[in-house]
Amino acid sequence: MNTEELELLGDSKYRNYVAAVDKALKSFEYSSEWADLISALGKLNKVLQNNAKYQVVPKKLTIGKRLAQCLHPALPSGVHRKALETYEIIFKIIGSKRLAKDLFLYSSGLFPLLVNAAMSVKPVLLSLYEVYFLPLGKTLKPGLQGLLTGVLPGLEEGSEYYDRVARWEYMDVLDS
Repeated sequence: MNTEELELLGDSKYRNYVAAVDKALKSFEYSSEWADLISALGKLNKVLQNNAKYQVVPKKLTIGKRLAQCLHPALPSGVHRKALETYEIIFKIIGSKRLAKDLFLYSSGLFPLLVNAAMSVKPVLLSLYEVYFLPLGKTLKPGLQGLLTGVLPGLEEGSEYYDRVARWEYMDVLDS
C-alpha cells in the first residue's frame, strides 16, 4: 500500500469500499463456469463505479490477477468483453499517472489477448489501447515490448485491423 491508500484507511467509507471489493473478489473464488465469472465481474464493476470518487483501487494486485484470468483464451467472448469493461472502469478511476505506475498489473492480461480474441472483442481491446495506453507516451516504455508483441497479430497483411493498428503513433514512446 502506498501512503495515499494508508491515509484513506482512516476514512470509514473507504474501509467500506475495501470490504466491498473483498466481497466482490470472493465471488470469483466460487465461480465454477463462465456465467459465474460474468456475474462476479458485474459485482466488481458495481462496487468500483459506486466508489469512483476514490482515485485509488484497493486490492489492485488481486483485481489485476482476476482480470487476467478472465481473459484466458478458453473463456468465451462474453467474459472477455465484461473483463474489458472492468478494465475501462478502473482506468477511468485511476487516471493515466496511476496506470503508468501500475502498468504491470493491468497489461499482463490485456497485451496477450488480441491473438486469441473473438471478432467482437478486438475493437474493444484496441480502443482500450488507443484511449488509455498509447497516451501514456514515454511512461509506456516499460510495457512497450508487451504491447507491440500483443498487437503484432493486428499488423498481419490482410488483417481487418491492420490499418487501425498501423496508424498508431509509437514515436513519442520510442524517442528517448
